[in-house]
Amino acid sequence: MTAAHGEAPRGAIGRSVRRKEDARLITGNGRYVSDLELPRMRHVAFLRSSYGHATLLKVDGAEANSVHGVHGVFTGAMPAFRSIALRAQSALPSYVETAQPILAWEKVRFAGEAVAAVVAESRYVAEDAIERIDIDYEQLPATVSAWKKPVVPVHAEAPDNVLLERTFDAGDVADAFARSHVVVERELTTNRHAGNPMECRAGVALWDPADDKLTFWSGTQIPHLVRNMLAELLGLAESNVRVIAPDVGGGFGTKAVLYPEDLALCVMAREMRGYPIKWVEDRAEHLLAAAHARDHRYLMKAGFADDGTLLALDADITCNVGAYSVYPWTAGIEPLMAGGLLSGPYRLENYRCITRGVTTNTAYAGPYRGVARPATVFAMESVMTAAAAELGMSDLEIRRKNLVTPEEIPYRMPSRLVDDSGWYGACLDKCVDAIDYPRFLAEQRRRRETGENPIGIGFACYNELTGLGRAAAAGPRMPFRTGHDACTVRVDPDGKVTVLSGVTSQGQGSETTIAQIVADAVGVAYDDVNVRIGDTNESLWGFGAFSSRQAVIGGGAAHRTGEAVKAKILRLAAALHNFDEGDLACRDGEVWGPDDTKPLATLAELARIAYLESNKLPEGIEPGLQATRFYDPIRGAFAAGAQAATIEIDRRTGDLKILKWVCTEDAGTVINPMIVEGQIVGSIAQGIGGAMYEHLIYDDDGNLSTGSLLDYLMPTSHEVPEMIIEHISIPADNPLGVRGVGEGGTLGPNAVLAGAVHDAVGIEILNLPITPATLWEAMQ
Repeated sequence: MTAAHGEAPRGAIGRSVRRKEDARLITGNGRYVSDLELPRMRHVAFLRSSYGHATLLKVDGAEANSVHGVHGVFTGAMPAFRSIALRAQSALPSYVETAQPILAWEKVRFAGEAVAAVVAESRYVAEDAIERIDIDYEQLPATVSAWKKPVVPVHAEAPDNVLLERTFDAGDVADAFARSHVVVERELTTNRHAGNPMECRAGVALWDPADDKLTFWSGTQIPHLVRNMLAELLGLAESNVRVIAPDVGGGFGTKAVLYPEDLALCVMAREMRGYPIKWVEDRAEHLLAAAHARDHRYLMKAGFADDGTLLALDADITCNVGAYSVYPWTAGIEPLMAGGLLSGPYRLENYRCITRGVTTNTAYAGPYRGVARPATVFAMESVMTAAAAELGMSDLEIRRKNLVTPEEIPYRMPSRLVDDSGWYGACLDKCVDAIDYPRFLAEQRRRRETGENPIGIGFACYNELTGLGRAAAAGPRMPFRTGHDACTVRVDPDGKVTVLSGVTSQGQGSETTIAQIVADAVGVAYDDVNVRIGDTNESLWGFGAFSSRQAVIGGGAAHRTGEAVKAKILRLAAALHNFDEGDLACRDGEVWGPDDTKPLATLAELARIAYLESNKLPEGIEPGLQATRFYDPIRGAFAAGAQAATIEIDRRTGDLKILKWVCTEDAGTVINPMIVEGQIVGSIAQGIGGAMYEHLIYDDDGNLSTGSLLDYLMPTSHEVPEMIIEHISIPADNPLGVRGVGEGGTLGPNAVLAGAVHDAVGIEILNLPITPATLWEAMQ
């Protein structure tokens, strides 16, 4: 809709505009890796270890190679594979660097590890052929628990299986405990999860024999990083590697990893130059071999004054990082996040935390939505609830007593991270109001009097560190810093705008939000902006999608670039029409001067001069209308959040029913309300799944017992409640004032549901997930 002359037009930011992606995605025209069909394409199946820990005595592919339609059998002992390994690097003093083979060749370290690959004319032939690979194992004792000593270490370099350990220390913990009126101690464990995006991992590798160039189509969240890593590992110039991430059906962090299967595809493509090599992971493979997360133990000791003030926290955290140090993020990804953010939004001076990553004979742990914080919030909120009970306070009173306030911002956490939010009390208050707390209390009293099924209420407060700049990303001390992104904005000769952004999308609507940002920054209509993402040959640089960073960093780069292009537009218009640049404005694709009755020129007219009629360009102005800019927020932006829920428990069965769920988050400037709400609701649903259903369980020999969706339970629309989503919007200190919202929703459900169970029936939840069986048994 065009605004009347003289009126400020309504911008794109802040509106739930129609998503640009939807025209193809909801009509079945999405372009996923599994849709890719190329001439002479060959297909891959991987043979995976059936043992959790074993020495490899023999891998013989001769019979498999004789199967009609098989083009090759590859094993880890072949020089092309044996010469390359994934070694995640960190400069932390305690870090033990280990190697992950592309295909296992000396021993296997977890059930599901790839030991051989078959390339054939179809996936069916390849799957049949791997059954004919002759393989012998010598089984070794497996370690599946990170808090038990190994009989045989997973890696010789780490005899105790500890790959990393770090201590966070602030204040005088011993003195604070001596002054404490109440000391709460708890041992808590959280359950191992899988990412389970709708689309599993997939890749197609094509090595061009003429130019010695590699093209890799991948459902990755981090195409530029993948290009960088592949070039380094394969000895290629980066200009000879192209990574394309087309439409991606969900990621949640599990696709922000360079996997050995990815590298194997590229090595096989090098051995079969000119032939596209394709692999699409099935669900069983995903549960077995894609990155897992959240297998943690927390030994918590917290001291409180008689008025409920948190005085001290002493914690010992063990994170099961699985068989390998995930590439490139290292074994520190979960333990460092856990130790750095354990205290959450609570004021704390005296803090000691030892956190470690321990390798075991299980699938390796990697990034997964919320990275460790659903577990840390559960641990922290559990001790707050326990302390409230001992002090005779309500759950709300003790939280309000200790939450960081806006007046304390910027607040330096005991881990030295700087919190720039502080609106935690406001988020909690909105939740309390929306859930109608007085009415709940009245209903709870009535049920207790009548003996009906009990109901309970639970709360969780949390801070989500989003858009980590180079300073905030320094903790793991990897060989790179993930603080910046680039964006190119170009006005085409027809006046339309093309954006080449370093962001990626796995369903977040990144094309839409970047288009909204650029439309407002340049001064054009949203529909006139075309965003291209996911191809390393087009966009200059972007670290990708993780840590709720894309609106903050990718959006910041898009805004800065759009403003730079607008400055060029106004400079050209001012020179052509003899005005000062400061007197001009660009809106709705038109340049307006002081006389606001009609535009001086359309953007299409100016673009034609810039590209096609350079003879009309004023002196000192070059042809073209485009710019490229980077953005790094240096620290990042914290997002305050709170959740509350009411539940009912069936005494006969232990079944837990969610009655009402409320969430309030501070997203800063909301670019697209529909997308923001979708991110919050989806992340809460994922958090509920982790709290109540999802659990990857290994037996003592390292075999996965929950290796299908019949055993690994996922929430459906029936289990996910209707939600009330509230907002506060305190702009952050970045070009757009935005705060990330992609992960915060996952942080609350563990703690909310555990607190609600305690409120309903007095049972403390110390181990997740919360199942009907565990509740029924505890109530007997």
